[in-house]
Order: sequence, then C-alpha cells, then structure tokens
Amino acid sequence: MKKLILLLLLVFTVSIMYGQLSFGPKVGYTASRLTSNVDSVKTQFKSGFLFGAFLRIGHKLYLQPELYYTTHGGVIQKDSLGKSWNESINIGSLDIPILIGFKIVNLDIFNLRVLAGPVASFVVNKTITNSSDVIGPIEKANINNVNWYIQAGGGVDVWKFTLDIRYQLGLNKMIKEVSYNGKNVNFNTSNNVWVISLGFKF
Repeated sequence: MKKLILLLLLVFTVSIMYGQLSFGPKVGYTASRLTSNVDSVKTQFKSGFLFGAFLRIGHKLYLQPELYYTTHGGVIQKDSLGKSWNESINIGSLDIPILIGFKIVNLDIFNLRVLAGPVASFVVNKTITNSSDVIGPIEKANINNVNWYIQAGGGVDVWKFTLDIRYQLGLNKMIKEVSYNGKNVNFNTSNNVWVISLGFKF
C-alpha cells in the first residue's frame, strides 16, 4: 500500500508539472453481484446508478481522482423445500477511486484510454428486502461499512464528453459471517461491479 501511495504521488507531481487539468460531473449505471461461499446459495446481478464528479490531471499519462455516490448490491437466495428465502440487498455508498490512466490514442477531439487504480468505498445507507415468507439470514449489521476495490477498464473521449467502462473487483469480504440454520456460517461475500459512466469535461 505504501508503494502504491508513493507511485500515485509521483504521477500526481509529474502531471502537475507537465500536464493539464480538467474536471466535471459524471453519471452512470452499475451492475453488481454479491458472491457467496455457500454452495446452496445463489446470487443474481442488481442494477444501480452513480452520480458525482471527476478530476483529471495530466496529458498522455494522467491521474484521475473521483468522488461519487453509487447504488449497488445484489440478490441472494436459497431454494429448497420449506427453507426458501430471497433477499435483495441495496447499498448506497460514497466511492473514491484514485486512478492512473494512459491515452493510447491522443488527439485534440478524440482519445482512447486505459485506466486502473484502487477504490475506497464508504457505505452510507443499506436496506434488505425479503421477497419470500421466510426471512433470510443476512442483516444490515452483517454488511461492512468500509470496503476496498480495484477498478480497471477503458474509456474514450469525444470533444468534451468522456465515456468509461470499468470492472470493479472487491478486495475484502463485504459480508463475512452470518447466523444460518442455527450456526455461524462464513458467507465470504465480495461485491463485484460493472461500472459504465458518462462525464463532461470543463
């Protein structure tokens, strides 16, 4: 982690000295899925959205910190005779990606980019909805309030519009252990998210 911070500081310094600066709002769509370590439990994707802002510092090699509110989560279910349950988990969080990018094609009104970096995610609200008569085992207290991710993907800029498609891989277990069938079970649930966003540069 220390080496990563030093690298980000180095890129930031070089970008300030030799680069350019742009910023703007962004909105987007998320498709997230909560994994589970329990064989009898199935998971499904859940759609969400994001809105916030980004800052881009640099020219061909650039640093891009962002701050946005995003909704994500997933559907976790177990289907068996007399024990079926279905929980829809909805999470709202403030996400702070710190990304390093490189422009493969760098023209005045068009560029093609790749980018990657860590994301700190702070949960600000969470709800769980049960879609069956049987109450599922996951409760709001089981969901971690601080989570870490790695984002990687690509993007394209046309004039002042910037479009990104990224995959966000969970680095920690968002849900570790729950009480299930009268005993504590390690769900070992990570949150993996596809992120598509559109921004406007000033």
